[in-house]
Amino acid sequence: MRLSDHVNGVSLRPLRYQFPTAIGDPYDDNWLVIAGSVTTPGGRWAFADPCLLTQEAREIAHWLRAVAAGRVAVARPEDGEESSPGLEFLEPVLAFDLVDRTEDGAVLRVHLSSAAAPPGWRDEDVYQYALDVRLDTSAVLRAADGWDRALGAFPER
Repeated sequence: MRLSDHVNGVSLRPLRYQFPTAIGDPYDDNWLVIAGSVTTPGGRWAFADPCLLTQEAREIAHWLRAVAAGRVAVARPEDGEESSPGLEFLEPVLAFDLVDRTEDGAVLRVHLSSAAAPPGWRDEDVYQYALDVRLDTSAVLRAADGWDRALGAFPER
C-alpha cells in the first residue's frame, strides 16, 4: 500500500507472521511483521516490525474506504491539543487520522512511533512524529485495494 503525494510518502506491506508456526494463541499466531518505507523532505528510512494483528491490519482498508466515502470525521483537536489518532492499534507503532477533506480527496496523517519513527527520533510519547499525505479519492481506494490484496496471503490463524 502506498500513500504518497508530491511531498511525503509511506509504503507499507505485510512481510510475514511474526511466528511462522501457529500454536493456537489468538494473539501470538496473528502478529504480522509490517515493512515500511517513508519519504519526507527531511529524509528517507525503512522499518520492519511486528506491529499489527491480522484483524487490525484489515481495519486499515475498511477505514480507507470509509474515508473515501466521506464516513470518517475530520480530526479536530480541542484547544490546540493533539488528538488521539482516529485509527490506532494495540502496538503504538502506526496510526492514521483524517485531518482534512477536500472536494476530490483527503489529507491523511500517518503517525509513526517506535520502530517506524525516523532514525534517531526519540519519542517519549507515542504518535509524536506524523506526516500528512494529500490524496485524491481514487488514490485512497487504490491504497485500500492494494492493502487487501497484500493481506490475502495472511489469513487470521
